[in-house]
Amino acid sequence: MERIQKVIAQAGVASRRKVEELIQQGRVSVNGDILRELGYKVKKGDFITVDGKAIEKENKVYYIMNKPKKSMCTSDDEFERTTVVSMIPCRERLFTVGRLDYDTSGVIILTNDGEFANMMMHPNYHLPKKYNLTINGLLSVDHMKQLTTGVVLDDGAKTLPAKYKLREKDDKKNQMSLDLTITEGRNRQIKRMMEAFGFKVTRLHRRQFGMITVDDLPQGAYRVMKPYEVKLMKQFATTGKLETNR
Repeated sequence: MERIQKVIAQAGVASRRKVEELIQQGRVSVNGDILRELGYKVKKGDFITVDGKAIEKENKVYYIMNKPKKSMCTSDDEFERTTVVSMIPCRERLFTVGRLDYDTSGVIILTNDGEFANMMMHPNYHLPKKYNLTINGLLSVDHMKQLTTGVVLDDGAKTLPAKYKLREKDDKKNQMSLDLTITEGRNRQIKRMMEAFGFKVTRLHRRQFGMITVDDLPQGAYRVMKPYEVKLMKQFATTGKLETNR
């Protein structure tokens, strides 16, 4: 069961605060009875009206996209740059679970399920996020040790331990590629970690978010998230483990 304010707000009628005002004004009915209780919890099958008009409960939708470079993780952009939301034709109001920078590609989840999104982004859950990146320099042994113990960022905060795997090292070009797995979601975290070492990230791609990958999707392509994937991501967030039996 869910609070009626949340259900009506999700249907796009009004904000939760405004819904409370509508209830106090006697403009909301449940199963034909005018509602006065702000904390009323809606049961499955309840018939809800606002000003005599039935509300349509918004279906929960979940998409996985391989975000292309040069796209924004917003619903609209003041500079009219391409947004990932505009790339999916969907009647529900989508938003991204977290964000990737304009020049970063890779796994991004879009949904209209705020509870799911909060679970995926909440710092207490530490969902792993794996990135592949190229930097304009070569990591030293000390740098790699700091990755596994925590890197002090420009604001003085220290990151949680990360895991890395070296992919390619080019001494002539003075550049290196590696996979880096973090369990936090600080703003521009990967780039700031490398900046702390004096390097610049020249390419960044998120390969994996939790157990979700986009290896089978070209950049800009998307697919509907399977119900078992939603279930596993919630499970992964709360327990840190995956039960793959379906």
